[in-house]
Amino acid sequence: MAKAKTDDDTMADGTADAAQSDGSTLGYEQARDELIEVVRSLEAGGTTLEESLALWERGEELAKVCRRWLDGARARLDAALAEEAEEEETGEDAAG
Repeated sequence: MAKAKTDDDTMADGTADAAQSDGSTLGYEQARDELIEVVRSLEAGGTTLEESLALWERGEELAKVCRRWLDGARARLDAALAEEAEEEETGEDAAG
């Protein structure tokens, strides 16, 4: 039996848990900004190997969150463009 989706379960494209990370939902901008900080920290150096690995892993998680948001946005755009093209074709057939 399928679980009914709630607003908390869906993100920009309707994909469940698109931006879940450590139990908290991150928006695209939040994930991107944190990812920028992670990269800056890694580039600056001065961290232990363990700290660097933890930063790298966090960066990978954040990159996945961003990718899901971007993929969701692309899917919505593609769907909207396909719907628009279908409406134009239907309109041309009726007029012609």
